[in-house]
Amino acid sequence: MRGSASASAVLLAGLVACPGLPRKPIRIFLQGGAHDLDNAWGNWPLANQEMAAALAFAGYEHQFVYGRGFHSERHGRALLPDSLRWLWRP
Repeated sequence: MRGSASASAVLLAGLVACPGLPRKPIRIFLQGGAHDLDNAWGNWPLANQEMAAALAFAGYEHQFVYGRGFHSERHGRALLPDSLRWLWRP
């Protein structure tokens, strides 16, 4: 199981980049914001949405919460109790 306050492709790229490998039995919780970084290294809101779509396409059990905010821990902290309950449910 993995949780992240950012749906960064850097953290999760290995999960969907190798389609020939067996699927790992994991749950993934992602949180992103509409006003996150958009700079020379890429558009994070778009990358977060693409990661969620890739996880869905690959059949991973995941949840993606997309807020109005920007890159901060505030939204992640607010979601932490519910995200942990979702990640650790039977």
